[in-house]
Amino acid sequence: MSGILLQGIKKTFDKSKTIIDKLDLEIEDGSFTVLVGPSGCGKTTLLRMIAGLESVTAGRILIGGNDMTQTEPGDRGIAMVFQNYAIYPHMTVGENIEFGLRNAGVPRAERLRIIDQTLRSVGLEEYERTKPAKLSGGQRQRVALARAISKRPKVFLMDEPLSNLDAQLRDQMRTELIELHRKLGSTFVYVTHDQIEAMTMGERIVIMDKGVIRQAGTPREIYRDPSDAFVARFIGNPGMNILSLPSGESWGFRPHDARLRPPGVSLDRSLDLSVDGRIVTKEILGSEVLYCIETSAGKVMAKMQDDGFSFDDDVSLRLNRESVYFFDLDGMRIRDHSIRSSLLESLAVRNALIA
Repeated sequence: MSGILLQGIKKTFDKSKTIIDKLDLEIEDGSFTVLVGPSGCGKTTLLRMIAGLESVTAGRILIGGNDMTQTEPGDRGIAMVFQNYAIYPHMTVGENIEFGLRNAGVPRAERLRIIDQTLRSVGLEEYERTKPAKLSGGQRQRVALARAISKRPKVFLMDEPLSNLDAQLRDQMRTELIELHRKLGSTFVYVTHDQIEAMTMGERIVIMDKGVIRQAGTPREIYRDPSDAFVARFIGNPGMNILSLPSGESWGFRPHDARLRPPGVSLDRSLDLSVDGRIVTKEILGSEVLYCIETSAGKVMAKMQDDGFSFDDDVSLRLNRESVYFFDLDGMRIRDHSIRSSLLESLAVRNALIA
């Protein structure tokens, strides 16, 4: 068992600056969990506390049911992969992997077997005698992964391991990490600020902000059912459009739920909402087009396959009523059906949306 349980975790620096306060989180055995959030939200600090590289000010960390709060990093049964690879440049690929095994007292014959098996698992068997300077960024990251795998850890901790790679390599490595997780069946905890990485890789996503967990769930749950405006804006490419209401609440919709029509086209009043605007930017994203529209309510984004509109075109932006979200004065999601209906009608009356 390699599940992780965090109970009442607090981390304070210099006795005054609290980074994380009273955080509770359960990471299931064998899961691929992604900690995601903006820079400075506490996600890397939390990962380092799980690893034992940072002390815990208060609370407990349990791994596999055992209290590891005060346990040394080397005795926690974890392996960590860093952003900067942290591989030895003067050693070959094989020697980098062997180094930790030798220190752990693994017999030579067993070391060689593990090295061979591990290199095959990451597709680097032909590079055993190669030094890191002759490898690409993606290959160096595979060496770091191979060294971690060779320890046969219960838990893999990864701190933004793909951030130094170019876009194509990141896409490739994301796929390889997903396949590796399925092959090993270990618990993966992955830190990133990139919500695309979180959505594509994580079985479960934990969204953090200022040391607090804003929401945890599957990618589908978080995308379709955000708990607050912060999560709604943060998750999505681009995030949810959120606009203010005169009463102080706010409303929003996902860019892919919007449809553009020429002004004056008739409207199905039982389903649709409409707001007029003007296209100010147009980005071609391959099979999709991202439009930025200036409206009386503010700028919004619309994402669709239709590329028939151009800069400065006047358009009517259409929405299904069910695709509109509402948030209260504190940015929390409004779920009450009667309040939601009242706010929807208020939008129409005030001409923020014309139904």
